[in-house]
Amino acid sequence: MANTKDRSIIRDIALAPEGHLKIDWVNAHMPVLNRIREQFEKEQPFKGLKVAISLHLEAKTAYLAKVVQAGGADVTICGSNPLSTQDDVCAALVEDGITVFAKYNPEPEEYKELLIKTLETEPDLIIDDGGDLVTILHSERKDLLKNVRGGAEETTTGILRLKSLEKDGQLQFPMVAVNDAFCKYLFDNRYGTGQSVWDGINRTTNLVVAGKTVVVVGYGWCGKGVAMRAKGLGANVIVTEIDAIKGVEAYMDGFAVMPMSEAAKVGDFFVTVTGNRDVIRGEHYEVMKDGAILSNAGHFDVEVNKPELEALSVSKRTVRRNIEEYSLKDGRKFYILAEGRLVNLAAGDGHPAEIMDMTFALQAMSLKYVNDNYKAIGSKVVNVPYELDEQVARFKLESLGIGIDALTDEQKAYLDSWAEH
Repeated sequence: MANTKDRSIIRDIALAPEGHLKIDWVNAHMPVLNRIREQFEKEQPFKGLKVAISLHLEAKTAYLAKVVQAGGADVTICGSNPLSTQDDVCAALVEDGITVFAKYNPEPEEYKELLIKTLETEPDLIIDDGGDLVTILHSERKDLLKNVRGGAEETTTGILRLKSLEKDGQLQFPMVAVNDAFCKYLFDNRYGTGQSVWDGINRTTNLVVAGKTVVVVGYGWCGKGVAMRAKGLGANVIVTEIDAIKGVEAYMDGFAVMPMSEAAKVGDFFVTVTGNRDVIRGEHYEVMKDGAILSNAGHFDVEVNKPELEALSVSKRTVRRNIEEYSLKDGRKFYILAEGRLVNLAAGDGHPAEIMDMTFALQAMSLKYVNDNYKAIGSKVVNVPYELDEQVARFKLESLGIGIDALTDEQKAYLDSWAEH
């Protein structure tokens, strides 16, 4: 621990005891990752390798780091969002022999410096969230590219950035698109985001949702989860979309669908989940109701346009932890949660442990996969192999004591035959 303590940049090592308790709690609720840890301890797939991780640095992420470490890796970790880092968890990881470059709410310049310090360990493998590590490697710190064999990406936003790099012929190593795996978007994006967003909003505002109008901006898998849980809480749900197919899907799922220009007039709560910028902006503020509450569940804090809101405001103040009140010239007041950053992590603990168990199992297995096959894959973005995806699901079912059927030989032959049935 002495070396990692000397190398690390954290808030306070004395916070470690509380961090250990948090990690122990999620460990007890992540049976799939525990099973993979047992495999890694035996096989040592990362022996002698350096792994750099950039994820929301809370207890579940910490346990993933420990699983990778159990596979023989020298692990360095930083946060992927300044407001989601938990200082006690950072301290606990340092005591467990992992180098940490992370603090809750550092200044923007320090936040980026912590990302760079993580890369300056010259990793062989990376786990990224939003593409920040990959972007730095391919822009201002190309000198640190030489050892990187490949890695895995957690989010939709990160995968979009990776595919842009690949399209431009700039990507220098293989990356596995973990977000596109079935066991990621079906469960993490839908059920994880759906629950954790409302956990964050409810604990922060302490206001009732039932009877209110909730506007969900974007109906991808995360939006589906947010809308589903809002409906379960008794809200009237409106969905805004740019994709006609998703608009029909939201309508068929029982939600009102309309442009943001109309939804802005009636919403009480707004949740953005698009991955794009300025989906709530000046023209929408002009027609919003007094007391509207704005939150974001996309990766970056660009979905709710704060500069345009500030330009319309005469004052701003913090009225509760993670709630900023903007007073407009006409007397209306709007409230932004968690500075427009990920409300489920910046104002909560993120997805439930049982959900992240599957996602982080995919991350661990994908990291092993890319290390075993990086030369054959080449410098491109690839999907999680289906057999790994399905294995995670099987481990999950087994942990729940649930069995499923298997095809008979006759059934396999029937499905494989092109002849008349």
